[in-house]
Amino acid sequence: MRSRWIPALVLLVAACSADIDISAVPELPVTSTAELQEMLATTTTPVVVNVWASWCVPCRSEAPLLERAAVTTVGEVRFIGLNVRDDQTGARRFIAEFFPMAPIEHLADPGGTIPIDLGGNRGVPLTFFYDRNGELVELHSGVIDERTLALQIDEILRR
Repeated sequence: MRSRWIPALVLLVAACSADIDISAVPELPVTSTAELQEMLATTTTPVVVNVWASWCVPCRSEAPLLERAAVTTVGEVRFIGLNVRDDQTGARRFIAEFFPMAPIEHLADPGGTIPIDLGGNRGVPLTFFYDRNGELVELHSGVIDERTLALQIDEILRR
């Protein structure tokens, strides 16, 4: 019985997101592990890197929380959204729906190798927390909850 619901859910998500206007969302710059590591090495503020994909239902559930956190910590914490294994249209549609005005810098990793290179895995969502020196403080696998996000942001701000 459960397997019958999964295709229906996928179709529902696809249908609901088809109406979203993506014209205001620029294409995501494709990045590499070396480029992201350079960003982290030269940062002067803590960084949260959230790895997501437009087809990831758990990513959709945590998106509003990440948007609020990015807004409330603007200027203190840099948020980077790393889209993996996705096409530009799907990624831009996700951003238009969940992060239309959020101060989050979005990058693309079509091959999905960067999270693995950084010590994560191929699963999404993943959230990496870096201190102001670019050192990894915490890696959270799976959907992040409000309490965990707040605690990890406090930790990277404290360092």
